[in-house]
Amino acid sequence: MSHPIVIGVAGGSGSGKTTVVTEIVRALGPDQVTVIQHDSYYYDRSAVPPTERVHINYDHPDALETELLVTHLTTLKAGAMVGVPVYDFAAHTRSRETWTALPRKVVILEGILILAERHLRDLMDIRVYVDTDADIRFIRRLRRDLRDRGRTLESVIQQYLETVQPMHLEFVEPSKRHAHVIVPQGGRNRVAVDMLLTKIRAILRGG
Repeated sequence: MSHPIVIGVAGGSGSGKTTVVTEIVRALGPDQVTVIQHDSYYYDRSAVPPTERVHINYDHPDALETELLVTHLTTLKAGAMVGVPVYDFAAHTRSRETWTALPRKVVILEGILILAERHLRDLMDIRVYVDTDADIRFIRRLRRDLRDRGRTLESVIQQYLETVQPMHLEFVEPSKRHAHVIVPQGGRNRVAVDMLLTKIRAILRGG
């Protein structure tokens, strides 16, 4: 391969994208794969009062600095490393630090909105959409936000009703028409994941 394979893994919040990505990394080996989250590219909101940050629509494409991500993916495909932002989801701010992403054989981009962005799609060799029922996605998101992101039950429910669900219907769900592969049931769908791995390995072999 003259450049890394870029695989986009999209789907609604809580659909099982991370499980699919984890299975790919496990099968290929962590030394062969770099994973980048679109979530890392949320704009820094440190200039916005904390009481106002919670009312920002973080599920709209405009909440993310996708232009920087496009630049980083282009750089990785050219064979150079990049500094990926570190985002604090509890405070809605970016750290001054970054982490170094290496141009390994496979670069996986994960995020709910990546297939809704044409400039990102154009950089992907394989586009995957993980499709899971809305009730399961909501339960998974609720557990994650309470456990990992310092949210309250009320705030998670309010955000889901006000922005997550409407933005899913407007941007995320329609974007699956751009996918090469749609994976129902997330990483638990062994047949779909194994077929995806077969294709990735074939590309790596030059087939």
